[in-house]
Amino acid sequence: MRSDKMLPRVYLLKPGSILRDQAGIILDARSSVTLIECEKGMIIVDSGQEGDGEVILKALADLGLEGSDIDIIVNTHSHPDHCANNRLFSRAKTVYPKDGELIAPGVRALATPGHSPDSISVLVDAAIQQGDGMAPTSRRVVIAGDALPTLGNFQKRVPPAVHYDRALAVASMNKIIEMADMVIPGHDRPFSVREEMQNRVQ
Repeated sequence: MRSDKMLPRVYLLKPGSILRDQAGIILDARSSVTLIECEKGMIIVDSGQEGDGEVILKALADLGLEGSDIDIIVNTHSHPDHCANNRLFSRAKTVYPKDGELIAPGVRALATPGHSPDSISVLVDAAIQQGDGMAPTSRRVVIAGDALPTLGNFQKRVPPAVHYDRALAVASMNKIIEMADMVIPGHDRPFSVREEMQNRVQ
């Protein structure tokens, strides 16, 4: 039973990936798929590339859920590698939130244009379970889509290779880095901003 004051919980259903040839040309790109459990129900952020459906549904089943349990879909942008599986969630309503708009308590949209004009990120004040039986703590998670597609973009401070406006892409990436404790990038595994910053200092 959900508490009225429940902090959202974030589950990575499928990490993103990107495959390039020796010249750096993208051969295959598959987005991260993230589930947020919150007071308003279940939210999927990005539904992934065609062919990823079985992996996504298996990850949901491991959490005791089905595609029909999803209430809301948010796509970080309209490229097919991020929204090709929206159809898996037959009951869900797809929403297109504006900058700062509350999607659910503790979950809001952040405009992060640059990769594409419609790019958004999803900012979650999430409950992260601690080890040793300690109570969950709140962490700010940013599900970044292609505004911050890989750990390498963060480490090198370079915007996504595919962008329509470099200055906007850099500004969006910096906004995410400033706000996030943890980032779920569009095409890589999640990483801790704090830990990566400490590694840079050492």
